[in-house]
Amino acid sequence: MARHGASSSNHGCEALTDMMNLGARLRAARERRGMSQQAVADTLGLPRTAVTNMETGNRTVSTLELARLAEIYGQAAAFFLTAADEGSAEDISIVLHRALPEMGHTPEIDKAVTHVIDLCREGAGLRIMLDQAVEQSVPDYSTRMASSGDAVRQGQHVAQEERKRLGLGSAPLNNIAGLITEQGIWAAASDLPDSLSGFFVNHPSIGLAILVNDQHWPVRRRFSYAHEYAHALFDRQAPITTTRQESSSDLIEKRANAFAAAFLMPSEGVVEQLAQLDKGRPSRQAQVIFDVANNSSIEAEIRPRPGSQAITYQDAAALARHFGVSYEAAVWRLKSLGHIGQGETDSLIAQKDIGKRYIKLLGFWDILDEGEPPKMNEVELRNQLTRLALEAYRQEEISRGRLAEISRKLAIDPAEMIELAEAARAN
Repeated sequence: MARHGASSSNHGCEALTDMMNLGARLRAARERRGMSQQAVADTLGLPRTAVTNMETGNRTVSTLELARLAEIYGQAAAFFLTAADEGSAEDISIVLHRALPEMGHTPEIDKAVTHVIDLCREGAGLRIMLDQAVEQSVPDYSTRMASSGDAVRQGQHVAQEERKRLGLGSAPLNNIAGLITEQGIWAAASDLPDSLSGFFVNHPSIGLAILVNDQHWPVRRRFSYAHEYAHALFDRQAPITTTRQESSSDLIEKRANAFAAAFLMPSEGVVEQLAQLDKGRPSRQAQVIFDVANNSSIEAEIRPRPGSQAITYQDAAALARHFGVSYEAAVWRLKSLGHIGQGETDSLIAQKDIGKRYIKLLGFWDILDEGEPPKMNEVELRNQLTRLALEAYRQEEISRGRLAEISRKLAIDPAEMIELAEAARAN
């Protein structure tokens, strides 16, 4: 009888833990959406206290309620029912297909994503083989948000902190995919649905990985890399975070967008570039000059020529080129930093077509977002995996046959790869 009582007690504890885990996931999903408990309660037709009790594990959630909550939060109902320890060990293909339902009915996307993830898995295995599986060096800035203002402030602040940590100063980022890779995060472009800019994955089988849409132009991919890097910094607790058009109003998406803009276009760098363009000076500048004859000071006021400080579409295009962002991103960054007002912003956005014509005239095609984008695929990932494979062969950790197998996955001639590997062994 005592044994039966202990078993019942254990089952009771497990049920309570499950309810608390479910509540924690529901709360996190609500906060990601930027919704208040009252807003969720109104949608469900329940009192706010019911939502509070669900999130604290003090009230059971019916199947119908869970299905409705999953719909509100944009998640599969199974996501809320998976225990935390099960979620971390769940096969990555299941995680991907749940988050990317398009994979199930679009063979091209399924093949492309699976291929990239397979390369990441190969790389993770080679790292372990070479004893390079160091602890993750990327900081975890995860923190809660209560409003859009919190999201923007957090994104901008962490962008500044990351630039300091990485020693980037105010310089433009010439190769953001390479920078991400240097942090131990796999980075690649892949075929994705047009509505999906990219996604971030955190899974034991591969570590951290970022995939962006290779159907988008390089300028947009650069922003997507920065955006997904923000998810790696802020939202690592989730196994996968997708960036879709329909989720742009979520707080985590606003935070990632604020981070990307500030990371790609640091405020100090914008000021420096405006100075190079002889723009951004105040309408009046007071100057104090020492008068040696009278041992006193003379005050003078310098006024720029009327209209000379107006920021034009040419200036926005120059900033876009310098930082490798789109014309629109440059304009909105100028607005967020207070260099232009709403009227000037509206005017510059209205001139985006002429701005892009100007960009074409100068030959800066890489910051345009029209026409057929050039394919980039998994350039950085290929570089990383090739280096790891050659080093593993040099240290006799993998055979010639295994090296040839990896070569074929990378679309590299196995004979050429083996020749390069043999040359590395000869050193």
